[in-house]
Amino acid sequence: MKKFLSGVVVGFMVSCAVAFAATDANHNGDFWKHLTHSAKSGYVNGYSDAMTVSVAKLDELNVAADMFHWKGARKIIRQLSKQLSMNELTPEQAVQRLDELYSNQKYSELDLGSAIQALTIRASETATPELPAKSPK
Repeated sequence: MKKFLSGVVVGFMVSCAVAFAATDANHNGDFWKHLTHSAKSGYVNGYSDAMTVSVAKLDELNVAADMFHWKGARKIIRQLSKQLSMNELTPEQAVQRLDELYSNQKYSELDLGSAIQALTIRASETATPELPAKSPK
């Protein structure tokens, strides 16, 4: 039993040492440029999935806002949901736009999450509004 516990303790200490010695992963333009196209698509798809889960969690805030009568909460939550949603941007469009953004050296330090959110917000603001349905004559 002592050997098992000492093995667990040594394994824990080694894993902690490796974790602290690992370089800090900055997900910025330099990180993005070194990814393959499939890795870029995977990153964007994973980010999109995470945002979908986050938007779903905001529904719980609506319940709390109603229960505690928070004024203006629904408007804020709706705006936040719109900004987190990637519905206006396909993963391929996101990869293409991130490639274009990070091709400019001055944006290389911009965090990847912030860049995706900025592109998503921009896409929702510049999306063409739906045309009203024509009424039958």
